[in-house]
This record gives sequence, C-alpha cells and structure tokens, in this order.
Amino acid sequence: MATTIPGSLVNKTKKFFMGMPAPTGYVPGVGRGATGFTTRSDIGPARDPTELPEAGPVGPSPQGAAPPPTKRARDDDGDGEDLNEANYDEFSGYSGSLFSKDPYDQEDEDADRIYNEVDDRLDERHRDRRDKKYKEIVEKLHKERPKIQQGFSDLKRQLAEVTEDEWQAIPEVGDMRNKAKRNARAEKFTPVPDSIIAMNMNYGQMNTSIDANSGLTTPFSSGFMSTLGGAKSGIMTPGWKTGVQTGTSTDLDLVKIGQARNKIMDMQLTQVSDSVTGQTVVDPKGYLTDLQSIIPQMGGDLQDIKKARMLLKSVRETNPRHPPAWVASAVLEEQAGKLQTARNLIMEGCEKIKNSEELWLHAIRLHPSDVGKSIVANAVRSCPQSVRLWCKASDLEQDIKDKKKVLRKALEQIPSSVKLWKAAVELEDPEEARILLTRAVECCSSSTEMWLALARLETYENARKVLNKAREHIPTDRHIWLSAARLEETRGQKDMVDKIVSKALNSLRTNQVEINRDQWLKDAIDAENAKCPITCQAIIRNVISLGVEDEDKRTTWLGDAENFEKENAFVCVRAVYAVALKEYPRKKSIWDAAINFEREHGSLDEHEAILLKACEVVPEVENYWLMLAKLRFVNKRVAEARTTLKDAFEKHGHQSEKIWLAATKIEIESDEFDTARGLFAKARAKAPSARVWMKNATFEWCLGNLEEAKKLCEECIKVYDDFYKIYLVLGQVLEQMGDVAGARQAYTQGIRKCHGIIPLWILLVRLEESAGQIVKARVDLEKARLRNPKNEDLWLESVRFEMRVGCPEMAKERMSRALQECEGSGKLWAEAIWMEGPHGRRAKSIDALKKCEHNPHVLIAAARLFWSERKIKKARDWFLKAVNLDPDNGDAFANFLAFEQIHGKEEDRKAVIKKCVSSEPRYGDLWQAIAKNPANWRRSTEEILQLTTNKIKVPT
Repeated sequence: MATTIPGSLVNKTKKFFMGMPAPTGYVPGVGRGATGFTTRSDIGPARDPTELPEAGPVGPSPQGAAPPPTKRARDDDGDGEDLNEANYDEFSGYSGSLFSKDPYDQEDEDADRIYNEVDDRLDERHRDRRDKKYKEIVEKLHKERPKIQQGFSDLKRQLAEVTEDEWQAIPEVGDMRNKAKRNARAEKFTPVPDSIIAMNMNYGQMNTSIDANSGLTTPFSSGFMSTLGGAKSGIMTPGWKTGVQTGTSTDLDLVKIGQARNKIMDMQLTQVSDSVTGQTVVDPKGYLTDLQSIIPQMGGDLQDIKKARMLLKSVRETNPRHPPAWVASAVLEEQAGKLQTARNLIMEGCEKIKNSEELWLHAIRLHPSDVGKSIVANAVRSCPQSVRLWCKASDLEQDIKDKKKVLRKALEQIPSSVKLWKAAVELEDPEEARILLTRAVECCSSSTEMWLALARLETYENARKVLNKAREHIPTDRHIWLSAARLEETRGQKDMVDKIVSKALNSLRTNQVEINRDQWLKDAIDAENAKCPITCQAIIRNVISLGVEDEDKRTTWLGDAENFEKENAFVCVRAVYAVALKEYPRKKSIWDAAINFEREHGSLDEHEAILLKACEVVPEVENYWLMLAKLRFVNKRVAEARTTLKDAFEKHGHQSEKIWLAATKIEIESDEFDTARGLFAKARAKAPSARVWMKNATFEWCLGNLEEAKKLCEECIKVYDDFYKIYLVLGQVLEQMGDVAGARQAYTQGIRKCHGIIPLWILLVRLEESAGQIVKARVDLEKARLRNPKNEDLWLESVRFEMRVGCPEMAKERMSRALQECEGSGKLWAEAIWMEGPHGRRAKSIDALKKCEHNPHVLIAAARLFWSERKIKKARDWFLKAVNLDPDNGDAFANFLAFEQIHGKEEDRKAVIKKCVSSEPRYGDLWQAIAKNPANWRRSTEEILQLTTNKIKVPT
C-alpha cells in the first residue's frame, strides 16, 4: 500500500490545503477581520430590476428540485383584510380593493386588456416628444459628465496612424508592484579609478628597465629575477620570493591630461581652418553658431522634404511647361538650405519657359544683384510687355540716370502703363515731370492720377484746361470735379466752388454714376485736411441730404456731426450744424449741440457768435442769454454782460428768476454790494420766489449781517414754509449767533414741514453733538432712520457719529446693519474699506467693487488704497477713472490733486486743476463743507480745490 507524504513535509513553502475545496460557509479573510467588497467592474453594469430573474436558493440546485412557486390564483384565499383603525378613512373607509376576493374571469381579463390598450394609445400621443426630451437630457448629461472612453475618443482615432513598427516598439507592460521589495539589490555602477585604467593599458608589455627593488628577496645569496612584466614567476617556496616590476604609478595629473586634450583639439581646428585658397573652412570661434546653417530652414520633416522633392520632380517631368512647378521646386530647395540647387532649377525653368514673368522674377530674387542684372536683361528681351520686369530692372540699378534710361526703354515698349509713367515721373524734377505728364495723359487718357498730377504742376489757366480735358475723357470720376473746386478756392474764386460741386453731382447723375453719400463725406474730410474749407462746406451742403428721409434728417445730421467730431474735422462739424440750423431753426437740441461744440472746440469769438445767433433766433430761451452774459463776464467784459442781461429783461420781462439772480451775481462779483442789495429788493417785489429769498438771506449771511439774514429767513418762512433750504440757512445763522435752542427749533420745524429732507436731520444731530447731547443725537439718528429707511446718508452719518464719540465697536455694528439695508451704496462701502485694518482692506475693496463697480466713492477708496500701498501707476489710473465718471464730485479732484502733489509732476498737477475748473464740481462731503462756508463765499473753484486738498490726509 502506497504511502502519501504531505506536500508540506517535502516543501515548507507549499501549504497542505492548496488545491483542496473550501469548506462550506468559508469566507476568505474573515478570521483576521477583513471584510469583502465588490465594485462595478466585478458585477458589471446595472440592470433593470424587472429584467432580473427570480431569486433562487444560493448554490447549485439539486436534481429533481421543485420549480419556483407560481402566483396564487385570484380566487385563492389570501390573508384577511387589514381592519385596523389606522387603515380607516372617514370618507373612503378601509383602504383596499372591494373585489380582491372575487374570481378573476374572462370579463375581468378583457377589461384589463382594454384598459391597457387605452393606456398604450394615450402613451403614444406624446411618445415622440418624450423620446426627444429624453435624448436631449442624455446628450446634455454626456456633455456635462462624459465617460472616460469618450474623453480618449479623439486620441483613439490617432491610433489608426500608428505603423506596425511603432506598435512593435511599444514596450511590454511589466509588473511594477512591489518592485523595490522584489529587486532590493539593484545593480550599481561605479566609475573605474584611473590607476586601474593605466594598469590595463600596460598589461602584457615588456619592461626594459631593471628596478633594484625587484628580484630575488630571500635570505639566500642567489636567486632568479624575472623581468616579465605583469607575471609573477619564480619558485614560491619558503624563503624564496621572486617578483616583477610592473612599471605602474598611482600619481596621475588629471589637469595635465585636460590641457593636453584641449591642445589637441586646438591643433585639429587649426588644421581644418587652413586651405589652399586661404579661405577659412571652419571658424573656430563661431563653430557652434555656424552649425545653424546646416539645419534646414524649413520647419517640416526631412522625409517630407524628400517626398515633396520627388513629387515636384514628377510634375516637372510630366509637364515641363508649367511655371508653378519650377517655382515651387526652387522655393523648396531654398527653404531646405540648398540655394545653389534652387538657382539651377529656376534657371532651367527660365530656359524652358522664356515667356513666364513669375519664373524670371524668382530667378532675379534668388541671385545676387550683379547676376540679377544680366538675368533681368534676358527677361525683358523674352517678356518685353512685362511691367513688373521693367520695374525690377529699374530697381536693380543704383544710379538715377540708369534708372531713367531703363524706364524710358520700358515706356517705349509699354506706353500705356500708368505704373511705369508714375515711376518715371517720380525720378524727374518738376519741369521734366510736367513734360512727361503731358505725354502720359496722351498715352493714358483714362488715368485720373495722371491728369490731376499734371494739373497740379501747371499754372492756373493751364490747370483749368487740363481739368476740362480730363472731364471730357473721364466724365464719371468725381475727383476731377473736386480738384477743380479746390483749384478755384485756392485762386479766391469762392463763389465758383459751390457751383462746381453742384454741377459735378448733376453731371455724374447724367452719366449714371451712383452718388455714394459716405464717399462724398469722406471727400469733405479730405478737403478740410487739404486746407480747403470752402470746398468742404460746399460738399456737405450738397450731399448731406442725399438718401435721408425727412423724419430722419435731424437724427442723421446730429450723428454725422458726432462722427466728424471724432475725426477732428471741425469745419465739417460746423457745416453740418449750419445746414441743420437752417433746416430746423427752432430746434433747441440742435442749438444746444452746436453751442456745446463751440464751447469745447471753438475759439472765444466762435463761441460768442453762436450764442449771439441763438439769442437772436430763439430769444425765448433764457439759458442762452445767461450763457452769453456769463461768457462776457468771465472774460472781464462786465459792461457787455450787464447789457446782455438788460436785453434779456426786455425779451422776457421782469418775472424771470434766473435773470434776476444772474444780475445780482454779477454785481456781487464786481463788489457792488449796494447795487446787489437793491436788485434783490426789486427781485423780491417783481419776481418773488423762495429761491430769491434764500439767495438774499445767504448774501446777508456771508456779509456778516446775521440779524438781517435771520429776518429775511423768517419772512420767507411765512410765505414759503415748505422750502427746506430756508430752514437750513436759518438754523446755521442761529447756530452762528449762539442761539442753540433757536437753531434746534428751526431744524425741528423744517423736519415737520418738509418730510424726507435728510440734511435737516444731519444738521440737527450735529447740533446736539456740538452741544454735548450725545444721547439725544443718537436718538435723533434712530428716529431719522425709522422715518427714512434705506437711506445711505443717514447710515453713513450714524457710523461717523459713533466714531466721533469714541465708540468704534458700535460704529462697526452700525456699518454691518447699513450694508445689509443699503447693499449697493458706494458711500457706505467706501467708508467700510477704511474702517478695516491694513490687512483686511484689500478683501473689503474687492467686495465693494463687486457690489458697486462704477461708483465714484468706491473708485476713490480703491485709489487711496493703492496710494497707501505705494502703487503709483494704479492709483493714478483709478483717480482718473473717478474724476471721469463723476466730474461733479469735488472730493475726487481733491484726492487726485493731493496724490499728484506728492507723486506727480508739475504738468500733472496743472492738468488736474484745469479739469476741475472746467468741470465746476458742486458735490462731495469735504467740498461742500468748504464751498458753503460763508468765509469762502468769494473764493474761486481753484481756491476751493486747494483748501479741500489741504484737508486730505495721506493714507497709511
């Protein structure tokens, strides 16, 4: 009986249970606490539960096992109904089917079938729409969350281009798992010492020298000494020792070896650089640089160049009379760096196709200039009618006389070439050019350029004759007519200009030439640039109405004026406004546009002239009279300004509030206070209004007549008790007089009479604060915010009030609530930026720009932030954005000027001041506080700007 030896006794690494079936219920790894898991790759894609088979017992089914149980018939008794109270409803009773226990007969089956057919029919109605919607959802899902294989689909297409050799060159996939553990001792390479290299070099060589230290080194007096290098010979017995002198040395000088190598390289380069002709073959210094010439200039692969070369060769052999094939071959060789081959090919093509202009031009280009002259000589003999070859021949000549000679020969061959005539004329002086042009217009009578050039060189009488002949030969060209108009204008015949332009339009229409309005308007700009304003105006007068409907004229003409203004064609702009005002003399919008244009771009006389004309045509418009009076007053013409207002009184009577106030302002600025006081009295009597009373009270307040100002305010309130500004003036007058109670009463009365006026609340709060009533001031602020919710000015005053009284935490709380209530307030965001610490300002500024990007207050805060970070260029750009966005904000100009005083130049500061004076700002917290101060009532805009700038603190 055979004895079976367990495998574990033969090989310890082989376990005894290998190959045996697992016991029932065995789960791998459960003994050591491992838990199994499955992934999608293990179980495959998900399936619809309805497609899955009925679940059966785990493991193989035994033979003869019973099939799965069938469904119970309808008439089988099942479980009883659920009669629980939780299943009962007062309206429908117990949930469940009333006929669940009834038998399922043929009628029930037919009914179910009919209902199913009805459901299918209803479902088919919207099936196409539902399928289409489902496909769209699936496509959208695939676009948003594509599968991995879809991401590599474009790369898979490129696999079709991989050759068989490239497939074979792809390395096999190796098992990289635990590579460090499996290959713990990787093969290492260490540089061999120089001593071993030197020893191997001398291995097997005979040594002819005898070293006293070598030989028999035994106690005996005799022995043999071997001189075989590298071999240890002798009798190796006790007491005997023979050795060999190897001639090696361990002391090698590596520096000398390197020097020797460099010397050898230098000798080789010197030998290569010498030649019989004395021409250097290799430049030792620029050796690496010269290697670039070896690299083909063409960016393609060398194989592609070879393929292209073979293809072009086939084309040349198949059709040797095809010039593009020769040109392409030469260009290919040129790009490949084979210039001589390219020259040979192009010359071969020229020999075979002598009438090809393109081949000759490429041949001239590929050869040096001295060789090119001979080539171009052959070219013009082969192609005498080629204008390009004659021009190339002229370009190759260096001397002017030779150029003229070549062009004369060319004109003998091609007298009808405008290009050759122009080239010849450009080389001549004016007199010779005139003679040439006389001949040119005979040969090229259809060339407008030749006729116009000849007319410019002729005298006035001859120029008129030339232009008349030109019109006879070319009746369809408008430039001849326009040149005639310019000619008449230069001779002072201004009356003829408009006639010529009008006649030109009629003649062109007769010859069925389309009149393009845009082209003629461009001709007007050209005429202005040529210093011919009369011609420019004549063109616009005759062309401006072409193709424009009557209802669109005003809009179109104003658009034309704006376009001309962008082109800096100011004469054209004035001509357009002149036509528009003649067509619509009563249109205020056209007058406003013309006046604004003259104020920005015109001179003082032109500005005054348009205002005088406006006052004459539309005298009922008060603003034009006031603008004219102001213009004259600003230019120190006070008497004329008074006369203008006197004429305005005659046209408008004495009921105009604006004219009365303008008259009083002129007298105040002229230091005629008594006259101004008298005018105020007349204005109160003849044109009474709340504004007149307020201006009169302000005038007395500025002069220091507080009692008179108080009296005027009280009288005004009796008549105009709903005018809030009079309460502001009265309160400030009483506050300056020291009557705090009276000022409080004035502000309170104004708040009661004028609802929603925020300045009254703010002045009341500041009055209480100055009086030491902090709690009362805080209560007034709360009351103001309740009555006027979502008001940025009140919230800003609340924040600043808490900061002034020393409650920064309360101020932050107010700011947080303010930003929640007024999320888009630029004032609040600008204040919030500077309430943060240095490290939090940038983040806050980013939030502010997101909420209100185009708010001037935020732009100023951002510019000051850049200023504090010493980012000068960015700060200047942001200040410039702020003043351009809101030129009425005086604080923006003050901050900008303060910045330029530290970091800018003198011209930068002057530019800011000039822009501020022209803008005349009226708003801004600091600006209004200084401008409305009675002590500064006589100061100019520039002086107020300087005072406001002095209040600006450098940000840190």
